Amino acid sequence: MRLLSFLSLLVLGCNPAFATQTAAGQLEQEARILAEQFVGQLKPRLQQAMQEGGPGYAIEVCASFAPKLADSLSAESGWLVKRVSLKSRNASRAVPDAWERATLELFDQQQDAGREASQIHAGAIVGSRYRYMQAQGVEPVCLVCHGATLTDEVRLTLQQYYPDDWATGYALGQVRGAISLSRSLKPSEPAAVQAP
Repeated sequence: MRLLSFLSLLVLGCNPAFATQTAAGQLEQEARILAEQFVGQLKPRLQQAMQEGGPGYAIEVCASFAPKLADSLSAESGWLVKRVSLKSRNASRAVPDAWERATLELFDQQQDAGREASQIHAGAIVGSRYRYMQAQGVEPVCLVCHGATLTDEVRLTLQQYYPDDWATGYALGQVRGAISLSRSLKPSEPAAVQAP
C-alpha cells in the first residue's frame, strides 16, 4: 500500500499540470504573506498619523512611507511589491500594466456581484513570472482621503503630494486598488500562461 501511495505521488509529481498548480500554490502563499506584511505595516502607520496630525499628516506619511515600505519589502524578498489602481493616486508608481488592469477590472466585477473586497485576490503564472494581486477595499477611514466629499485641507494636501491624483470619489466597500506582487520564476518552477 505504501508503495502504491509513493508511486501515485511520483506520477502526480511528474505531471506538468500538477507541478504548475503546486508551484503556483506555493508562490501564492508567499505573495499573500508579503501583501499582509505591507498592509500590516502601512495601515497602523496611517492610523497613527491620523491621530497625531489629522488627514493632512496622514497623506504626507502615506506619500513618503508607502513607497519606502514597498521598496524595502521588494529588496528583502526578491518580489516586486507595489500598489496599483484604476484611479491612481501616484501616477509614477501606481498605474497598472495590462495584466493588472484586467485583474482590477475583474475585481470590480466581483465586488459589484457582492463579494467583499477583502476576499478578492488573483494569482497566475504569466510567462516567466508569478503575478498576484490582493484587492484593497474602501474602509470608513479611507473615505477621508478617497471619498466623494473631501475637506479643503485634504484637497490642498493631495494637490501638494499627488498633483496627478485620480483616487477620489469612492464609496464604502468598493475596490479602490490592489497590492500587486510579482517575481521571476526559478528554473525549477514551471512556466505557463494563464488568464487573470
